[in-house]
Amino acid sequence: MSLGQSLQQRQLQRLSPQQIQLMKLLQIPSAQIEQRVKEELEENPALEMNMDLLDGDASTASEEMKDELLQGTQDDEEAVPVDEYELSNEELNEYNYDDDGDIAEYKTRDDYYPELDDDKVIPIKAELSLHELLMDQLSMLALDDNKYKIAEQIIGSLDDDGYLRRALQSIADDLAFKQGMWVEEKDIEAILLIIQGFDPAGIAARNLQECLLIQLKRKLETDDIDKREENKDNLYLAIQILEKHFEEFTRKHYDKIQKSLHLSEVEIKEVLHQILTLNPKPGAETVHNNEAEMYIIPDFTVLINNGKLELTLNSRNAPPLVISDDYKLMLKEYERGQKQDKAQKEAVFFIKQKIDSAKWFIEMIQQRQQTLLMTMRAILVHQEAFFLSGDATQLKPMILKDIAEKTALDVSTVSRVANSKYVQTEFGTYLLKYFFSESLTTDSGEEVSTKEVKAILNDLILQEDKHKPLSDDELTEQLQGKGYNIARRTVAKYRELLNIPVARLRKEL
Repeated sequence: MSLGQSLQQRQLQRLSPQQIQLMKLLQIPSAQIEQRVKEELEENPALEMNMDLLDGDASTASEEMKDELLQGTQDDEEAVPVDEYELSNEELNEYNYDDDGDIAEYKTRDDYYPELDDDKVIPIKAELSLHELLMDQLSMLALDDNKYKIAEQIIGSLDDDGYLRRALQSIADDLAFKQGMWVEEKDIEAILLIIQGFDPAGIAARNLQECLLIQLKRKLETDDIDKREENKDNLYLAIQILEKHFEEFTRKHYDKIQKSLHLSEVEIKEVLHQILTLNPKPGAETVHNNEAEMYIIPDFTVLINNGKLELTLNSRNAPPLVISDDYKLMLKEYERGQKQDKAQKEAVFFIKQKIDSAKWFIEMIQQRQQTLLMTMRAILVHQEAFFLSGDATQLKPMILKDIAEKTALDVSTVSRVANSKYVQTEFGTYLLKYFFSESLTTDSGEEVSTKEVKAILNDLILQEDKHKPLSDDELTEQLQGKGYNIARRTVAKYRELLNIPVARLRKEL
Protein backbone atom coordinates (compact mmCIF):
# COMPACT_ATOMS: atom_id res chain seq x y z
CA MET A 1 0.00 0.00 0.00
CA SER A 2 1.44 3.39 -0.98
CA LEU A 3 1.00 6.59 0.90
CA GLY A 4 0.69 9.87 -0.92
CA GLN A 5 -0.32 13.46 -0.47
CA SER A 6 -2.92 15.29 -2.49
CA LEU A 7 -4.58 18.70 -2.45
CA GLN A 8 -8.34 18.85 -2.18
CA GLN A 9 -10.52 21.92 -2.35
CA ARG A 10 -13.74 21.87 -0.38
CA GLN A 11 -16.28 24.62 0.10
CA LEU A 12 -17.49 24.88 3.67
CA GLN A 13 -20.22 27.19 4.94
CA ARG A 14 -19.80 28.31 8.49
CA LEU A 15 -22.05 30.64 10.40
CA SER A 16 -20.52 33.79 11.82
CA PRO A 17 -21.19 34.76 15.46
CA GLN A 18 -23.59 37.42 14.13
CA GLN A 19 -25.54 34.87 12.13
CA ILE A 20 -25.76 32.53 15.11
CA GLN A 21 -26.97 35.41 17.28
CA LEU A 22 -29.62 36.36 14.72
CA MET A 23 -30.84 32.77 14.50
CA LYS A 24 -31.24 32.75 18.28
CA LEU A 25 -33.08 36.08 18.26
CA LEU A 26 -35.43 34.86 15.52
CA GLN A 27 -36.55 31.95 17.67
CA ILE A 28 -37.50 34.20 20.59
CA PRO A 29 -41.24 35.08 20.62
CA SER A 30 -42.59 38.50 21.63
CA ALA A 31 -43.29 37.31 25.17
CA GLN A 32 -39.55 36.77 25.75
CA ILE A 33 -37.79 39.35 23.56
CA GLU A 34 -38.14 42.02 26.25
CA GLN A 35 -36.24 39.82 28.70
CA ARG A 36 -33.47 39.28 26.15
CA VAL A 37 -33.18 43.05 25.57
CA LYS A 38 -33.16 43.64 29.31
CA GLU A 39 -30.24 41.23 29.70
CA GLU A 40 -28.29 43.06 26.99
CA LEU A 41 -29.02 46.44 28.62
CA GLU A 42 -27.70 45.14 31.92
CA GLU A 43 -24.52 43.79 30.34
CA ASN A 44 -23.71 46.76 28.10
CA PRO A 45 -23.81 50.29 29.61
CA ALA A 46 -23.36 51.81 26.13
CA LEU A 47 -26.80 50.49 25.14
CA GLU A 48 -29.83 52.43 26.29
CA MET A 49 -33.59 52.51 25.81
CA ASN A 50 -34.92 55.69 24.23
CA MET A 51 -37.57 56.63 26.77
CA ASP A 52 -39.10 59.25 24.45
CA LEU A 53 -40.01 56.52 21.97
CA LEU A 54 -40.90 53.82 24.49
CA ASP A 55 -44.64 54.44 24.09
CA GLY A 56 -44.48 54.37 20.29
CA ASP A 57 -46.80 52.20 18.22
CA ALA A 58 -45.77 49.00 16.52
CA SER A 59 -44.44 49.09 13.00
CA THR A 60 -47.32 48.73 10.58
CA ALA A 61 -47.66 47.72 6.98
CA SER A 62 -50.91 48.46 5.15
CA GLU A 63 -51.68 45.57 2.85
CA GLU A 64 -53.46 47.28 -0.04
CA MET A 65 -52.34 45.04 -2.87
CA LYS A 66 -50.47 41.79 -3.22
CA ASP A 67 -47.63 43.54 -5.05
CA GLU A 68 -47.32 46.05 -2.24
CA LEU A 69 -47.24 43.27 0.32
CA LEU A 70 -44.13 41.79 -1.25
CA GLN A 71 -42.51 45.05 -2.28
CA GLY A 72 -38.91 44.95 -1.12
CA THR A 73 -38.93 41.17 -0.70
CA GLN A 74 -39.61 39.20 -3.85
CA ASP A 75 -38.70 41.71 -6.58
CA ASP A 76 -36.49 44.16 -4.72
CA GLU A 77 -32.84 43.39 -5.39
CA GLU A 78 -31.82 45.30 -2.25
CA ALA A 79 -33.81 43.06 0.06
CA VAL A 80 -31.42 41.79 2.70
CA PRO A 81 -31.18 38.02 3.23
CA VAL A 82 -30.57 36.75 6.73
CA ASP A 83 -26.97 35.84 6.01
CA GLU A 84 -26.08 39.44 5.05
CA TYR A 85 -25.65 42.03 7.74
CA GLU A 86 -25.25 45.44 6.12
CA LEU A 87 -28.35 47.62 5.83
CA SER A 88 -28.53 50.50 3.38
CA ASN A 89 -29.62 53.96 4.50
CA GLU A 90 -32.88 53.48 2.61
CA GLU A 91 -33.55 50.25 4.49
CA LEU A 92 -32.67 51.86 7.79
CA ASN A 93 -35.18 54.61 7.10
CA GLU A 94 -37.80 52.08 6.01
CA TYR A 95 -37.49 50.25 9.30
CA ASN A 96 -37.53 53.47 11.34
CA TYR A 97 -33.80 53.83 11.98
CA ASP A 98 -31.69 56.89 11.13
CA ASP A 99 -28.22 56.87 9.59
CA ASP A 100 -26.54 56.55 12.97
CA GLY A 101 -28.40 53.36 13.77
CA ASP A 102 -30.67 55.13 16.27
CA ILE A 103 -34.40 54.49 16.15
CA ALA A 104 -36.43 57.25 14.53
CA GLU A 105 -40.10 57.98 15.05
CA TYR A 106 -42.45 55.03 14.62
CA LYS A 107 -45.05 54.96 11.92
CA THR A 108 -48.53 55.54 13.28
CA ARG A 109 -51.76 53.95 12.18
CA ASP A 110 -54.67 55.70 10.52
CA ASP A 111 -56.34 58.20 12.87
CA TYR A 112 -59.71 56.91 11.74
CA TYR A 113 -58.81 53.31 12.51
CA PRO A 114 -58.98 51.97 16.08
CA GLU A 115 -55.59 51.57 17.74
CA LEU A 116 -54.45 48.21 19.00
CA ASP A 117 -52.27 48.88 22.05
CA ASP A 118 -49.87 45.99 22.68
CA ASP A 119 -49.03 47.41 26.10
CA LYS A 120 -52.57 46.69 27.22
CA VAL A 121 -51.94 42.95 27.13
CA ILE A 122 -52.20 41.99 30.77
CA PRO A 123 -50.80 38.57 31.62
CA ILE A 124 -52.52 36.38 34.18
CA LYS A 125 -50.38 36.39 37.26
CA ALA A 126 -49.50 33.04 38.74
CA GLU A 127 -50.40 33.30 42.39
CA LEU A 128 -49.38 29.78 43.36
CA SER A 129 -47.81 26.89 41.51
CA LEU A 130 -49.05 23.34 42.06
CA HIS A 131 -45.98 22.65 44.22
CA GLU A 132 -46.56 25.78 46.34
CA LEU A 133 -50.26 24.98 46.73
CA LEU A 134 -49.51 21.49 48.04
CA MET A 135 -46.65 22.66 50.24
CA ASP A 136 -48.96 25.23 51.85
CA GLN A 137 -51.42 22.47 52.74
CA LEU A 138 -48.57 20.31 54.01
CA SER A 139 -47.38 23.06 56.33
CA MET A 140 -50.74 22.97 58.11
CA LEU A 141 -50.21 19.37 59.23
CA ALA A 142 -48.45 18.41 62.45
CA LEU A 143 -45.85 16.00 61.05
CA ASP A 144 -42.47 15.11 62.47
CA ASP A 145 -39.32 15.89 60.48
CA ASN A 146 -39.04 12.47 58.82
CA LYS A 147 -42.67 12.38 57.69
CA TYR A 148 -42.40 15.97 56.45
CA LYS A 149 -39.35 15.07 54.34
CA ILE A 150 -41.18 12.07 52.87
CA ALA A 151 -44.18 14.25 52.02
CA GLU A 152 -41.90 16.90 50.49
CA GLN A 153 -40.22 14.23 48.33
CA ILE A 154 -43.60 12.93 47.12
CA ILE A 155 -44.85 16.42 46.21
CA GLY A 156 -41.62 17.14 44.39
CA SER A 157 -42.07 13.95 42.36
CA LEU A 158 -45.51 14.86 40.96
CA ASP A 159 -45.76 15.65 37.24
CA ASP A 160 -47.56 18.63 35.71
CA ASP A 161 -50.87 16.74 35.62
CA GLY A 162 -50.60 16.03 39.36
CA TYR A 163 -49.80 12.31 39.07
CA LEU A 164 -47.15 10.37 40.95
CA ARG A 165 -45.59 8.40 38.11
CA ARG A 166 -42.56 7.23 40.06
CA ALA A 167 -42.45 3.95 41.95
CA LEU A 168 -42.46 4.18 45.75
CA GLN A 169 -39.17 2.29 45.85
CA SER A 170 -37.57 5.00 43.69
CA ILE A 171 -38.74 7.64 46.16
CA ALA A 172 -37.29 5.54 49.00
CA ASP A 173 -33.97 5.41 47.11
CA ASP A 174 -33.97 9.19 46.67
CA LEU A 175 -34.58 9.71 50.37
CA ALA A 176 -31.73 7.34 51.18
CA PHE A 177 -29.21 9.01 48.87
CA LYS A 178 -30.22 12.65 49.30
CA GLN A 179 -31.56 12.78 52.85
CA GLY A 180 -29.76 9.85 54.46
CA MET A 181 -33.17 8.44 55.44
CA TRP A 182 -33.97 4.74 55.29
CA VAL A 183 -37.71 4.25 54.90
CA GLU A 184 -39.93 1.43 53.73
CA GLU A 185 -42.53 1.61 50.97
CA LYS A 186 -45.37 1.26 53.49
CA ASP A 187 -44.16 4.41 55.27
CA ILE A 188 -44.18 6.34 51.98
CA GLU A 189 -47.62 5.00 51.08
CA ALA A 190 -49.01 6.17 54.43
CA ILE A 191 -47.85 9.72 53.71
CA LEU A 192 -49.06 9.43 50.10
CA LEU A 193 -52.60 8.72 51.36
CA ILE A 194 -52.44 11.93 53.39
CA ILE A 195 -51.39 13.97 50.34
CA GLN A 196 -54.16 12.38 48.28
CA GLY A 197 -56.52 14.13 50.67
CA PHE A 198 -55.20 17.52 49.56
CA ASP A 199 -56.83 19.83 47.05
CA PRO A 200 -57.36 19.63 44.14
CA ALA A 201 -59.18 16.33 44.48
CA GLY A 202 -57.42 13.47 42.70
CA ILE A 203 -53.93 14.85 43.26
CA ALA A 204 -50.98 12.46 43.80
CA ALA A 205 -52.79 9.52 42.18
CA ARG A 206 -50.60 6.86 40.58
CA ASN A 207 -52.88 6.23 37.61
CA LEU A 208 -56.15 7.41 36.09
CA GLN A 209 -58.23 4.80 37.87
CA GLU A 210 -56.95 5.86 41.30
CA CYS A 211 -57.35 9.55 40.37
CA LEU A 212 -61.03 9.15 39.49
CA LEU A 213 -61.74 6.95 42.51
CA ILE A 214 -60.23 9.54 44.85
CA GLN A 215 -62.52 12.18 43.40
CA LEU A 216 -65.63 10.00 43.63
CA LYS A 217 -64.94 9.02 47.23
CA ARG A 218 -64.27 12.66 48.12
CA LYS A 219 -67.58 13.56 46.50
CA LEU A 220 -69.35 10.84 48.45
CA GLU A 221 -67.93 12.23 51.70
CA THR A 222 -68.44 15.94 51.08
CA ASP A 223 -71.48 16.31 48.83
CA ASP A 224 -74.83 17.09 50.38
CA ILE A 225 -76.48 13.91 49.20
CA ASP A 226 -78.75 13.18 52.14
CA LYS A 227 -81.66 14.83 50.34
CA ARG A 228 -80.97 12.92 47.12
CA GLU A 229 -80.59 9.23 47.88
CA GLU A 230 -80.50 8.37 44.16
CA ASN A 231 -77.38 10.51 43.75
CA LYS A 232 -75.70 8.56 46.54
CA ASP A 233 -76.56 5.29 44.82
CA ASN A 234 -75.16 6.60 41.54
CA LEU A 235 -71.87 7.47 43.25
CA TYR A 236 -71.59 3.97 44.72
CA LEU A 237 -72.31 2.46 41.31
CA ALA A 238 -69.73 4.76 39.68
CA ILE A 239 -67.12 3.58 42.19
CA GLN A 240 -68.08 -0.02 41.47
CA ILE A 241 -67.61 0.57 37.72
CA LEU A 242 -64.13 2.01 38.22
CA GLU A 243 -63.10 -0.74 40.64
CA LYS A 244 -64.49 -3.75 38.76
CA HIS A 245 -65.13 -2.64 35.16
CA PHE A 246 -62.39 -0.09 34.52
CA GLU A 247 -61.13 -1.75 31.33
CA GLU A 248 -64.63 -1.86 29.83
CA PHE A 249 -65.13 1.78 30.85
CA THR A 250 -61.93 2.96 29.12
CA ARG A 251 -62.92 1.05 25.97
CA LYS A 252 -66.42 2.52 26.12
CA HIS A 253 -68.04 -0.92 26.25
CA TYR A 254 -70.97 0.61 28.12
CA ASP A 255 -73.39 -2.07 26.97
CA LYS A 256 -71.34 -4.73 28.80
CA ILE A 257 -71.28 -2.62 31.98
CA GLN A 258 -75.00 -1.99 31.70
CA LYS A 259 -75.75 -5.71 31.40
CA SER A 260 -73.38 -6.64 34.25
CA LEU A 261 -74.92 -4.14 36.68
CA HIS A 262 -78.52 -4.80 35.49
CA LEU A 263 -79.15 -1.12 34.80
CA SER A 264 -81.55 0.52 32.40
CA GLU A 265 -80.28 2.86 29.68
CA VAL A 266 -81.36 5.89 31.71
CA GLU A 267 -79.70 4.58 34.87
CA ILE A 268 -76.35 3.80 33.18
CA LYS A 269 -76.29 7.31 31.68
CA GLU A 270 -76.78 8.87 35.12
CA VAL A 271 -74.05 6.72 36.64
CA LEU A 272 -71.58 7.39 33.83
CA HIS A 273 -72.30 11.11 34.14
CA GLN A 274 -70.82 10.98 37.65
CA ILE A 275 -67.53 9.71 36.17
CA LEU A 276 -67.39 11.75 32.99
CA THR A 277 -67.66 15.04 34.93
CA LEU A 278 -64.51 14.26 36.96
CA ASN A 279 -61.13 15.86 36.21
CA PRO A 280 -58.59 13.38 34.77
CA LYS A 281 -55.73 15.91 35.16
CA PRO A 282 -56.17 17.66 38.51
CA GLY A 283 -52.70 19.22 38.42
CA ALA A 284 -53.32 20.87 35.05
CA GLU A 285 -56.02 23.03 36.62
CA THR A 286 -53.45 24.93 38.67
CA VAL A 287 -51.23 27.73 37.40
CA HIS A 288 -47.76 27.16 36.00
CA ASN A 289 -44.45 28.26 37.41
CA ASN A 290 -43.46 29.96 34.17
CA GLU A 291 -45.79 32.90 33.64
CA ALA A 292 -44.86 33.10 29.95
CA GLU A 293 -46.40 29.62 29.42
CA MET A 294 -49.79 30.83 30.66
CA TYR A 295 -50.62 33.19 27.83
CA ILE A 296 -49.71 33.97 24.25
CA ILE A 297 -48.63 37.42 23.12
CA PRO A 298 -49.13 37.53 19.33
CA ASP A 299 -46.07 38.60 17.34
CA PHE A 300 -48.29 39.96 14.55
CA THR A 301 -51.81 41.28 14.19
CA VAL A 302 -53.74 41.09 10.94
CA LEU A 303 -56.91 43.19 10.69
CA ILE A 304 -59.36 43.82 7.86
CA ASN A 305 -59.61 47.55 7.11
CA ASN A 306 -62.23 48.40 4.46
CA GLY A 307 -61.81 45.00 2.85
CA LYS A 308 -58.02 45.18 2.83
CA LEU A 309 -55.56 43.44 5.11
CA GLU A 310 -53.41 45.42 7.51
CA LEU A 311 -50.37 43.82 9.11
CA THR A 312 -48.94 45.05 12.41
CA LEU A 313 -45.76 43.84 14.07
CA ASN A 314 -45.98 43.73 17.85
CA SER A 315 -44.09 46.74 19.26
CA ARG A 316 -42.23 44.44 21.64
CA ASN A 317 -40.27 43.26 18.62
CA ALA A 318 -38.99 46.78 17.93
CA PRO A 319 -37.61 48.14 21.22
CA PRO A 320 -36.31 51.75 20.83
CA LEU A 321 -32.63 51.04 21.49
CA VAL A 322 -29.97 53.74 21.08
CA ILE A 323 -26.28 54.27 21.77
CA SER A 324 -25.63 56.06 25.07
CA ASP A 325 -24.89 59.79 24.57
CA ASP A 326 -22.59 59.66 27.59
CA TYR A 327 -20.45 56.98 25.96
CA LYS A 328 -20.33 58.88 22.66
CA LEU A 329 -19.19 62.01 24.50
CA MET A 330 -16.59 60.08 26.52
CA LEU A 331 -15.15 58.57 23.35
CA LYS A 332 -14.86 61.99 21.69
CA GLU A 333 -13.14 63.48 24.73
CA TYR A 334 -10.62 60.67 24.96
CA GLU A 335 -9.87 60.85 21.22
CA ARG A 336 -9.29 64.62 21.43
CA GLY A 337 -6.58 64.12 24.03
CA GLN A 338 -3.12 64.74 22.59
CA LYS A 339 -1.28 62.44 24.94
CA GLN A 340 -2.74 59.10 25.82
CA ASP A 341 -1.14 56.97 28.46
CA LYS A 342 -1.79 53.26 28.84
CA ALA A 343 -4.84 53.78 31.07
CA GLN A 344 -6.41 56.18 28.57
CA LYS A 345 -5.81 53.79 25.67
CA GLU A 346 -7.45 50.99 27.62
CA ALA A 347 -10.39 53.25 28.41
CA VAL A 348 -10.77 54.16 24.71
CA PHE A 349 -10.61 50.47 23.76
CA PHE A 350 -13.25 49.58 26.38
CA ILE A 351 -15.61 52.38 25.27
CA LYS A 352 -15.24 51.52 21.57
CA GLN A 353 -15.83 47.87 22.34
CA LYS A 354 -19.05 48.62 24.21
CA ILE A 355 -20.30 51.03 21.53
CA ASP A 356 -19.56 48.52 18.75
CA SER A 357 -21.33 45.80 20.71
CA ALA A 358 -24.36 48.07 21.21
CA LYS A 359 -24.48 48.95 17.48
CA TRP A 360 -24.21 45.29 16.60
CA PHE A 361 -27.09 44.34 18.92
CA ILE A 362 -29.29 47.14 17.55
CA GLU A 363 -28.55 45.90 14.05
CA MET A 364 -29.51 42.35 15.04
CA ILE A 365 -32.84 43.63 16.38
CA GLN A 366 -33.37 45.49 13.09
CA GLN A 367 -32.57 42.34 11.13
CA ARG A 368 -34.97 40.36 13.31
CA GLN A 369 -37.75 42.89 12.78
CA GLN A 370 -37.13 42.96 9.02
CA THR A 371 -37.09 39.17 8.75
CA LEU A 372 -40.32 38.80 10.72
CA LEU A 373 -42.11 41.33 8.52
CA MET A 374 -40.80 39.81 5.28
CA THR A 375 -41.91 36.33 6.31
CA MET A 376 -45.35 37.37 7.56
CA ARG A 377 -46.02 39.53 4.51
CA ALA A 378 -45.30 36.60 2.20
CA ILE A 379 -47.58 34.31 4.23
CA LEU A 380 -50.28 36.96 4.15
CA VAL A 381 -50.16 37.16 0.37
CA HIS A 382 -50.20 33.39 -0.08
CA GLN A 383 -53.08 32.84 2.35
CA GLU A 384 -55.00 36.06 1.68
CA ALA A 385 -58.31 34.23 1.20
CA PHE A 386 -58.09 32.72 4.68
CA PHE A 387 -57.16 35.99 6.40
CA LEU A 388 -60.18 37.66 4.78
CA SER A 389 -62.66 34.88 5.58
CA GLY A 390 -61.30 32.78 8.45
CA ASP A 391 -62.45 29.69 6.54
CA ALA A 392 -59.90 26.87 6.91
CA THR A 393 -61.05 25.40 3.60
CA GLN A 394 -59.65 28.54 1.93
CA LEU A 395 -56.09 27.68 2.98
CA LYS A 396 -53.81 26.97 0.04
CA PRO A 397 -51.01 24.40 -0.03
CA MET A 398 -47.88 26.12 1.25
CA ILE A 399 -44.49 24.73 2.25
CA LEU A 400 -41.44 26.42 3.75
CA LYS A 401 -39.74 26.53 0.36
CA ASP A 402 -42.58 28.66 -1.08
CA ILE A 403 -42.02 31.41 1.47
CA ALA A 404 -38.24 31.07 1.30
CA GLU A 405 -38.34 31.72 -2.45
CA LYS A 406 -40.59 34.77 -2.07
CA THR A 407 -38.49 36.36 0.65
CA ALA A 408 -34.99 35.31 -0.46
CA LEU A 409 -34.56 33.82 3.00
CA ASP A 410 -33.17 30.43 3.85
CA VAL A 411 -35.67 27.63 4.47
CA SER A 412 -34.24 27.11 7.97
CA THR A 413 -34.84 30.80 8.72
CA VAL A 414 -38.48 30.59 7.64
CA SER A 415 -38.82 27.47 9.77
CA ARG A 416 -37.51 29.28 12.86
CA VAL A 417 -40.04 32.06 12.38
CA ALA A 418 -42.95 29.71 11.63
CA ASN A 419 -42.33 27.43 14.60
CA SER A 420 -42.25 30.10 17.30
CA LYS A 421 -44.40 33.05 16.22
CA TYR A 422 -48.12 33.73 16.54
CA VAL A 423 -50.47 35.94 14.55
CA GLN A 424 -53.71 37.37 15.89
CA THR A 425 -56.47 37.59 13.29
CA GLU A 426 -60.10 38.57 13.44
CA PHE A 427 -60.89 34.84 13.54
CA GLY A 428 -58.50 33.73 16.28
CA THR A 429 -54.80 33.48 17.12
CA TYR A 430 -52.66 30.99 15.18
CA LEU A 431 -49.13 29.69 15.23
CA LEU A 432 -47.58 30.52 11.84
CA LYS A 433 -46.85 26.83 11.41
CA TYR A 434 -50.62 26.34 11.09
CA PHE A 435 -50.62 27.93 7.63
CA PHE A 436 -48.12 25.45 6.18
CA SER A 437 -49.39 22.23 4.66
CA GLU A 438 -48.78 19.79 1.83
CA SER A 439 -51.08 19.53 -1.17
CA LEU A 440 -53.62 16.90 -2.19
CA THR A 441 -55.07 16.50 -5.69
CA THR A 442 -58.83 16.39 -6.29
CA ASP A 443 -60.66 14.51 -9.04
CA SER A 444 -60.58 17.65 -11.15
CA GLY A 445 -56.78 17.82 -10.89
CA GLU A 446 -56.85 20.85 -8.58
CA GLU A 447 -54.30 20.96 -5.76
CA VAL A 448 -55.81 21.72 -2.35
CA SER A 449 -54.28 22.07 1.07
CA THR A 450 -54.36 19.11 3.43
CA LYS A 451 -55.67 21.64 5.96
CA GLU A 452 -58.82 21.89 3.84
CA VAL A 453 -59.23 18.10 3.91
CA LYS A 454 -58.71 18.02 7.68
CA ALA A 455 -61.31 20.76 8.15
CA ILE A 456 -63.88 18.82 6.13
CA LEU A 457 -62.99 15.60 7.96
CA ASN A 458 -63.49 17.38 11.28
CA ASP A 459 -66.89 18.70 10.14
CA LEU A 460 -67.99 15.21 9.06
CA ILE A 461 -67.17 13.83 12.50
CA LEU A 462 -68.87 16.75 14.28
CA GLN A 463 -72.06 16.16 12.28
CA GLU A 464 -72.12 12.34 12.60
CA ASP A 465 -74.68 10.44 14.62
CA LYS A 466 -72.86 9.79 17.89
CA HIS A 467 -74.95 6.68 18.41
CA LYS A 468 -73.51 5.32 15.15
CA PRO A 469 -70.23 7.18 14.56
CA LEU A 470 -68.57 6.95 11.16
CA SER A 471 -65.74 4.45 10.72
CA ASP A 472 -62.55 5.42 8.89
CA ASP A 473 -63.82 3.50 5.85
CA GLU A 474 -67.06 5.47 5.84
CA LEU A 475 -65.20 8.75 6.30
CA THR A 476 -62.96 7.84 3.37
CA GLU A 477 -66.00 7.14 1.17
CA GLN A 478 -67.57 10.47 2.05
CA LEU A 479 -64.37 12.40 1.34
CA GLN A 480 -63.91 10.59 -1.95
CA GLY A 481 -67.52 11.43 -2.76
CA LYS A 482 -66.60 15.09 -2.35
CA GLY A 483 -63.84 14.68 -4.92
CA TYR A 484 -60.80 14.18 -2.68
CA ASN A 485 -58.45 11.38 -3.73
CA ILE A 486 -57.57 10.06 -0.33
CA ALA A 487 -56.73 6.64 1.09
CA ARG A 488 -58.15 5.16 4.28
CA ARG A 489 -54.75 5.16 6.01
CA THR A 490 -54.45 8.89 5.26
CA VAL A 491 -57.87 9.53 6.78
CA ALA A 492 -56.80 7.62 9.90
CA LYS A 493 -53.60 9.67 10.03
CA TYR A 494 -55.45 12.99 9.74
CA ARG A 495 -57.99 11.89 12.35
CA GLU A 496 -55.17 11.12 14.78
CA LEU A 497 -53.51 14.48 14.04
CA LEU A 498 -56.82 16.12 14.94
CA ASN A 499 -56.78 14.18 18.25
CA ILE A 500 -60.06 12.48 17.35
CA PRO A 501 -60.46 8.89 18.66
CA VAL A 502 -61.67 5.95 16.58
CA ALA A 503 -65.39 5.45 15.98
CA ARG A 504 -65.80 2.97 18.85
CA LEU A 505 -64.51 5.52 21.37
CA ARG A 506 -66.72 8.28 19.95
CA LYS A 507 -69.87 6.27 20.47
CA GLU A 508 -72.41 7.61 22.96
CA LEU A 509 -75.39 5.95 24.55
